[in-house]
Amino acid sequence: MAWHPKIKLEPLREIGQRDWNPIGAGVPADEYDTYLLSAAGQIVNGRSDDAVADYLMSVEVEQMGLDPAPGIRARALVVASAIRAYVQALGY
Repeated sequence: MAWHPKIKLEPLREIGQRDWNPIGAGVPADEYDTYLLSAAGQIVNGRSDDAVADYLMSVEVEQMGLDPAPGIRARALVVASAIRAYVQALGY
């Protein structure tokens, strides 16, 4: 089994604030940590970007109770792709 560096929250937070941020301005820095870590773990465990985007959309609508915003799927796919690039850079 190969050794990989730990997934760090700060890069995930940057992705979340830049590309996702479904609640908008004024959220604490750690607001999305659980969701972003889950998305990263799903990618590490072989889930597709489509599956991770589905997860992020369900977080927005079902867990946060937000109405589906225009472009929700496209935004979720951008986040999944950015997280994939980050974890792949770590060697996962």
